[in-house]
Amino acid sequence: MKKQRRKHSAEFKARVALEAIKGIKTLSEIAREYEIHPVMVGKWKTEMLDRLPELFEGNKSAQNKDTEKEQEQLHRKLGQLTMEVDFLEKKCKQLGIPVKGRNS
Repeated sequence: MKKQRRKHSAEFKARVALEAIKGIKTLSEIAREYEIHPVMVGKWKTEMLDRLPELFEGNKSAQNKDTEKEQEQLHRKLGQLTMEVDFLEKKCKQLGIPVKGRNS
């Protein structure tokens, strides 16, 4: 019968990775203490070091996403309004109504 896989919480992984980053104990000692494989300790440590810059970006990335989303909505609306104006101009020409403001 297979041994069931353990699932570790994000808090647990962060604690182990932080301990590995501090370097007070070796990866093997940390792994033995927490009863996990040393490779996992190394992976968590690497992942934490790779993601640290994201921590300090914080609001900037959220603001960028909001700005991009708003820009996308505005572009969509601009396209819609342009199509409506073009349609109305075409209908005005068909009906013989003079169009002001646009040179076509």
